[in-house]
Amino acid sequence: MDDVLAVDAVGLTKRYGSLTAVDAITLKVARGEVYGVLGPNGAGKTTFLRMLFGLIRPDAGSIRLFGQSRDEVGTRVLDHVAGFIESPKFYPYLSARRNLAGLARLDGLSGRGAAHRIEEVLEVVDLRDRADDRVGGFSFGMRQRLGVAASLLRDPQLLVLDEPANGLDPAGMRDMRALVKRLAASGLTVLLSSHDMLEVEEICDNVTIMRSGSVVYHGSIADLRERAPAQGHSLSTDDDERAHALAATMPDVSVVRGAEGGLVVTGAQADIDRYVLAVVTAGIGLRSLGIDETPLESLFFLLTERTTEVTT
Repeated sequence: MDDVLAVDAVGLTKRYGSLTAVDAITLKVARGEVYGVLGPNGAGKTTFLRMLFGLIRPDAGSIRLFGQSRDEVGTRVLDHVAGFIESPKFYPYLSARRNLAGLARLDGLSGRGAAHRIEEVLEVVDLRDRADDRVGGFSFGMRQRLGVAASLLRDPQLLVLDEPANGLDPAGMRDMRALVKRLAASGLTVLLSSHDMLEVEEICDNVTIMRSGSVVYHGSIADLRERAPAQGHSLSTDDDERAHALAATMPDVSVVRGAEGGLVVTGAQADIDRYVLAVVTAGIGLRSLGIDETPLESLFFLLTERTTEVTT
C-alpha cells in the first residue's frame, strides 16, 4: 500500500462549450508530500480540484485517490480526503465550536469522541481561545484556519486546500504557511493550489504549474530552482543613462530599463557587486538598490505568460 499514490490523475480534461478549462493534465501526488498546483487566475487549478472532489465530472481522463476511483467505490473514494474549494463557509451567528459540532454530526461523529476531536483540531489551528466566539466576528484568516479545522475533523490522509492564503494579510499568510508546515510534518499529505510562487516555494516538495488549462511544468522545487534565471536587482541613480551605458563594458551582467523607471540588473551576485562599485566609482550617484522579483518568480512569469511548452 505504501506505493499507492495519494492522487493519480491521468489525462484529465474538462470543457465548457468551446472553452477547455483543463486540457489533458496528468498529476501524481505521493503519500506524505506537500504538492502545489500553481498558476495565475483562470489557469484551471480550481476546476481540477472540483473534479478531484467529484463536484464536476471530467470529459476525459481518470482520477484515483489512494488506489480507488469513483467508478469503483462511489463516494467512498473520498473517505480519506478532506478540504475546501475557494473559501470555507460557516454559520456566522454560531460559535466556532458549534459550527464544528454540526459538521462532526454530519460526518458521523458524536458524543465524547466528537467533543475530543473538536478540541484537538481547534488546538492544531490555534483557535481554542476563540472557540466560543461567533464566527461572524472572525477575520478572514481565522475563518480560513477554521476551514482547515473542519477538514481535519475526519482525520484525513489527504488534505486539499484551494488558495488557502488568498486574501490574507502578511500575518495571516505567515500563520497559514506555518500551519501547513505543521500538518505536513505530522505525515499528512497536502495538495494545495496557489497563484503565489513564494508560498509554494516555501512549503511544497513538488509542483505542477498550469497556464490556460495546460501544464507548463511538472517537477520538484529543487529542479525548478536550477532552471530559474539569475537574481535581479532594481537600481536607481542620478544618471541612469550613464549607468546603463557603463554596463556595456561589463559583459557578465545584464542591465535593462525597468518598467517603472530605473534599471534592472541581473547576473551572478559577485558580478552585480562589481557593477555597482563601478557605477559609484564613475561618480554616478546611487539613489536606491534593492532585490527585484526572486528568480523563481521570474521563471513562474516566464512559464505562465510566454510559453506553453511542457517541462519535466
